Amino acid sequence: MSNKITIDDFLKIDLRIGKIIGAKAVEDSRKMIELKVDIGEETRTVFAGIKKSYQPESLVDKLVVVITNLEPREMKFGTSDGMILAAQDEEVVILQPEKNIKPGSKIS
Repeated sequence: MSNKITIDDFLKIDLRIGKIIGAKAVEDSRKMIELKVDIGEETRTVFAGIKKSYQPESLVDKLVVVITNLEPREMKFGTSDGMILAAQDEEVVILQPEKNIKPGSKIS
C-alpha cells in the first residue's frame, strides 16, 4: 500500500460507537439506506450504501462504528453527517463491536 498516513493523520479521525435507532430505504436509490444513529451526545443522519446487503428494519438497535468528524456531505436526498464503517467482499458487511458498549464511546 502506497497511501500511508502518519499517526498524527490517524489521530484526527474521530471514531465512535453509534446505535442505529432508525433506518429506511431511500426510494430514489439502488444502494442507499437512511440511518438515524445515536452517537451519545446527539443523533445523526447518515446515508449508507448498504441496501443490497441489509433490510432497513434489520439494522435497528445494531451498534456500529461511525466516523463522526467528517464534513457533512450534501446528497440529492439529504445531508449525510458521518460515515458507517463497512467492509466489502462479495457483499457489504457493517463493522460492529463484539460486546455491548454505550453509544458515543470513543474508539482509540
